[in-house]
Amino acid sequence: MNRNGPAPCRIAIACGGTGGHLYPGLAVGERLLERGAEVTLLVADKAVDRRAVEYDRRFRVVTLPGVGFSLRGVLTFALRFRGSYRRARAEFRQTPPRAVLSMGSFTGAPPALAGQRLGIRVALHEANAIPGRANRWVSRWAHRRYVFFPEALERLPGPGEARVVGMPVREAFRNPDLDPGACRSALGLLADAPVLLVMGGSQGASGINRRVVAALPRVLSRLPDLQVLHLTGARDEATVREACRTMGARAVVRAFLTEMDLALGAADLAVSRAGASSLAEFAALRVPAILLPYPHAADDHQRANARAVARSGGAVWLDESAATPDRLGAEIVRWFEDARGRAGLRDGVAAWHRPDADLHLANDLYEWACESDSGRGAPELPATVLDRHPTPA
Repeated sequence: MNRNGPAPCRIAIACGGTGGHLYPGLAVGERLLERGAEVTLLVADKAVDRRAVEYDRRFRVVTLPGVGFSLRGVLTFALRFRGSYRRARAEFRQTPPRAVLSMGSFTGAPPALAGQRLGIRVALHEANAIPGRANRWVSRWAHRRYVFFPEALERLPGPGEARVVGMPVREAFRNPDLDPGACRSALGLLADAPVLLVMGGSQGASGINRRVVAALPRVLSRLPDLQVLHLTGARDEATVREACRTMGARAVVRAFLTEMDLALGAADLAVSRAGASSLAEFAALRVPAILLPYPHAADDHQRANARAVARSGGAVWLDESAATPDRLGAEIVRWFEDARGRAGLRDGVAAWHRPDADLHLANDLYEWACESDSGRGAPELPATVLDRHPTPA
């Protein structure tokens, strides 16, 4: 007899590889902890993953070989996939979870496959409008499919239930009423002057960096009080800082910033890629944006993300090839000079925010895995149920 009561329900979340997969997985994991679950995080052997989880002792953390698909490196991909699969399988045999949640990417696919072959319930979350290769493969046997963009459901055929839950965001992004002046002061900017935020995701984006720097002289000639918060990535930090100094721009240039809530709270307008995690954070803090989708993203999914948000009036987007200094500069000036139009973008992007996405996903996963049928074994796959939500308008 267990005098301490039944053992907690254990759920594994495979969420490594990039910040766009890792941080939403952490958000769901935190909600599962609140329900009393034990949470195992399966992350990649990358610095960004280790930094994010190494100080949080609430989670059991298992590091897997990073798996990235490339036609030029098929053998390396296959070897690392097999190593990741074996490591996950050994982990699940030793400490079996009731369910495995894959947050996407090929870091999540091997644990999902290991779970499926051991008779463990499998779920996935897809962040992009066009699902990635890994999730398209996992969806063939997943018992639960959760998505951010409704149109992703059509591209994730499978036998299990499918639901639009939104995109989980970190705790820091759940306060839409951050004071802009306080955020600016905390970052070394003037509290009462407008701010353009330039960012390219967790690694930066050289294409955006070059185009914004080329456009800034035209922008500053029209908006002399404008401040720039430019997150460059490590490669371009020194070059961008020197360019801003030379043109006399009032700028804070950082390779990266951990306090992204302050950056978004300070911004009047952003120029950014169109990764799903960034878009969800813009939506949470109501930041209007000019989106320049990464032109080489798998299946062109960033362009699909940008189109979906732009159709709802939540952003404007340009192909990177069309973002000449004149065109990009004119767009930046246009939205700073049109406060009413900028407010419309702010309302449009806010429509994409589901403030309890992490809670809804965690609750559904916990009740399905831990409370239904005693959570033992994988259930019979039911007919697909599409819990559709309308695209924000």
